[in-house]
Amino acid sequence: MTFAPRALHCLVALAAVWALSGCASFSRCGLEGCAPDREITAHVRTLLNQHEALEAPNLVTVQTLDRVVYLKGLVGTPYQKQLASYVASQADGVIRVVNLIGLENGSR
Repeated sequence: MTFAPRALHCLVALAAVWALSGCASFSRCGLEGCAPDREITAHVRTLLNQHEALEAPNLVTVQTLDRVVYLKGLVGTPYQKQLASYVASQADGVIRVVNLIGLENGSR
């Protein structure tokens, strides 16, 4: 598939804008995030720690960016993955949860 020079320039410009917009959100508040995002992350961690089903050997990490919570890690069952999303969504200020948690046995 070949692109006309004008289309290629537009594609490159869009990619640059997208990349720089991501950098802008980090530079505004630093790598630790803005204060409201840090508070949401702490609240989600507290809520997750209240559920035995999500304790070790499960590993769930939490990161918040612009009030969107990202969950990463590994759990043993689909129920635990679903529970983590539900619990995270209950934290004050969360507008969306992106669940990137995998299952230890590799199934979905």
